[in-house]
Amino acid sequence: MIKITLNVVMAKRNISSTELAKLVGITPANISILKTGKAKAIRFTTLEKLCQALDCQPGDIIKYEKD
Repeated sequence: MIKITLNVVMAKRNISSTELAKLVGITPANISILKTGKAKAIRFTTLEKLCQALDCQPGDIIKYEKD
């Protein structure tokens, strides 16, 4: 199972959904979908922008866990 840990990274960086959405260029609603793990996919360009804005690696945001 793929887990999205965006909320953890955001909390560590003390950044709000609204602020991150502005930096990445997506809506706060889409940030919420990512944070709650309800996203079915993520574009590499969006992942890259998230990593730039949060100064992290993709593996900090996306984790694989055995079912």
